[in-house]
Amino acid sequence: MRLKIPLIIARWLFALCLPCLLLTASIWWWANSHWLYTSGFERFDVNQTTGLSEAELDKVATELIDYFNSGDEYVAITVIKDSQPFDLFTEEEIIHFRDVKGLLRLDFYVLLGTGIFAAIYAAISLLWQRRRHWRGLAWATLTGSGLTLAIMLTLGAWALLDFDGFWLRFHFLSFSNEFWSAEGYMLLLFPQDFWFDTVIYCALATAVTALILGVIAGGYLLFTRKTKSGQADFAAIIENGERTDDG
Repeated sequence: MRLKIPLIIARWLFALCLPCLLLTASIWWWANSHWLYTSGFERFDVNQTTGLSEAELDKVATELIDYFNSGDEYVAITVIKDSQPFDLFTEEEIIHFRDVKGLLRLDFYVLLGTGIFAAIYAAISLLWQRRRHWRGLAWATLTGSGLTLAIMLTLGAWALLDFDGFWLRFHFLSFSNEFWSAEGYMLLLFPQDFWFDTVIYCALATAVTALILGVIAGGYLLFTRKTKSGQADFAAIIENGERTDDG
């Protein structure tokens, strides 16, 4: 009885952590995806709008990812255009990338924290008193997956129906300045359509992962429920048979 309330609390915390864990994992994955940058550059003809060669754009993608994972406060990328080297970003753009890096660092810390908690809870549920808590873990996973799908469906619908409003609200909530709209190569490299695709990728990756986990957890709950029902029926048959023999 003493452990019942803490276990219930831990189970709900796991379910509530799962959406944060899956979403931050998706954001971290795509932020470090070299393919995301280069495919976007190709899809939106960034070499035409910027005048930079594909080799230089590939370099930009690599150095941005390196910057986001480094200890440097400010980004510094030099590219060559028309045989002339120059600094790619303006001062306002550099400050904005610093702010973006801060958000990505926060994303990583949330990912790390929720990941550690989820791993500990799952390990305890699977190893401590074993089957007694497996269904509890499955229930928490199914609940968390359902919450994740509901959140992704809501955000995805908002982005599909009104991406301008969605993207503007995100920037107003996330940044204390308006350097995200600074004119320069940043907006040429990453047009709004690029971010629309990125948001959809993140939402889909998060939703698909949640769906897979939910199907596994739901399947386990359904299977063990049928197994328990079958065992109970078998036990009842045996008991009735013994009573008949005694009679």
